[in-house]
Amino acid sequence: MSEGRGLPARPIARDPRAQRPSWGSVTRNGAHNLREGDEERSSAPRRPPRGVPERDRRDRPEVPEARYAVKGEGERSIVTAHDRAEARRAAMAAAKVPTTKRPQRRRKLPVDVASELGSAVPARYLARVELRLADASRAYSRDRYPEALTILRELIRTTTQVAAVRELYGLTLYRLGRWKEAIRELTAFHELSGSVDQHPVLADCERALRHHDRVTELWNELRQYGAGSDVLAEGRLVMAGSLADRDRIAEAIELLNPSATRAVRKPLERHLRQWYALADLYERSGDIPRARELFRKVVDADSELSDALERLAALR
Repeated sequence: MSEGRGLPARPIARDPRAQRPSWGSVTRNGAHNLREGDEERSSAPRRPPRGVPERDRRDRPEVPEARYAVKGEGERSIVTAHDRAEARRAAMAAAKVPTTKRPQRRRKLPVDVASELGSAVPARYLARVELRLADASRAYSRDRYPEALTILRELIRTTTQVAAVRELYGLTLYRLGRWKEAIRELTAFHELSGSVDQHPVLADCERALRHHDRVTELWNELRQYGAGSDVLAEGRLVMAGSLADRDRIAEAIELLNPSATRAVRKPLERHLRQWYALADLYERSGDIPRARELFRKVVDADSELSDALERLAALR
């Protein structure tokens, strides 16, 4: 989580005195094991078409196409789909035909999460808990964190031993900048599941509280557990950010340099974020040519990533 993510699409406020973008924070979008069907499979935020606000596109009603019915010679009236629907409802009411509501589509959880809930929640409450957890996951994936928080507070009372709930609750608190509460929930998630997938987020919370020794402990745990490439890259970014916070720029560069300068044919997001972070560190150290080179690599791969284009222009 990702959920932040080294180069925040939406920067998370931290220290107002900070002079640099918070590239070390982790922005994971959604709990790693909470996905809502095919619609929610991508962990990266979808970009709306330019010039069309997401709210406008979502809330804009679909206007039915007007159809013309001839009433008489030279006379026309516009009969819309709305008109036909109203006429049909009136006819059904006159004939006393009961109308039926369209059944609500049930949002499903992954099998492992549903199984975990089934073991922890009484059968009579299970269906509602599953639906509410899916609602919370959906709200989180759409950046509606206060809404997700309200739902999860309701659920946490009866699901304290469900790792998936504690994980999503912790990620939501993290997104809202509530570091101490996020640490409590993500630590519980780790203890319940044994997973280190959220260690980078946990470390970033500790970093925000200036608990740098704890950041180092979590980074060492992450390496010892043999985490996946994406999770390890996130942890490395947070650790480098912690070093930079203490003006240990050379050490931060040394930590990122081997992985960030490796030749990559098709760079993934984690590569771009490490390039950006390393470019930032080189600029801070006074090595402008190296900083310019890395910002150029980021821009060539994705010109819309963070403010890389502006940073590059400033270095010219």
